[in-house]
Amino acid sequence: MGVSTGLATVATLATEPETWVAAQVCGALEAVFEAVAATRADTAALLHRVAAEGRRPVSRDLAALRPGLHLRLRHEELVSGVGFVAAPGLLADVPAWLEWWQAGAEGDVRPLLLDLDPRRSAYSDYTHWDWFALPRDTGRRAVAGPYVDYLCSDEYSLTLSEPVRIEGRFAGVAAADVYLRHFEAAVLPLLRRLSRPARLVNARGRVAASADPAHLAGSLTKGPDFGELLTTARPGTYDGLRLVPCRGVPLVLVLA
Repeated sequence: MGVSTGLATVATLATEPETWVAAQVCGALEAVFEAVAATRADTAALLHRVAAEGRRPVSRDLAALRPGLHLRLRHEELVSGVGFVAAPGLLADVPAWLEWWQAGAEGDVRPLLLDLDPRRSAYSDYTHWDWFALPRDTGRRAVAGPYVDYLCSDEYSLTLSEPVRIEGRFAGVAAADVYLRHFEAAVLPLLRRLSRPARLVNARGRVAASADPAHLAGSLTKGPDFGELLTTARPGTYDGLRLVPCRGVPLVLVLA
């Protein structure tokens, strides 16, 4: 069954409460994506400067990103971790690198220290994870998860990411983590205002937050191609479900 996205459907949904809720969800995450975009811009500028020197970047060059990363951690309430994750082969001195900083329990800012040696580390290949693969493959923003973030925090988290490109070449991703408990605190009151059971799903159909007891966070929603729906950004219906994309943020509001 296809997704209906005709003008009549759009006009009907535009006046209904779910459109307002989708816009509020967009606003909550847009602040996180602003932190991601600032990291992307800083990283691109840094890599351009290094290229202008006629050399490849090395891991120590990325230390220049730290003042901005620390600032974003301290000032953006939802952000629990933020940084740049290099594409394999970008850096001249190491095969893989995360310039990643996290907010500590006492409000301090601390680095993520990982062994990324492929001979020893299970974390050395991060290229298959959605937060890296989706921006690389689509060139667009992504919301990955929720998942237990064994790499960074051992917390149930979402990761928001965007591709970093230099002269048309993919260089890695800028990203930020949001603890699921903090995201749910922000959006569940909105979802509960709706008259129908509602949940938010990402481009893969994974439930990011839910006020529908039949569909818990982390579960998969079968149905249409949510990635395509996000590309069109037009509300529609599918097999009795109401689907409202959160414009600008890769999440879809799904109402049973």
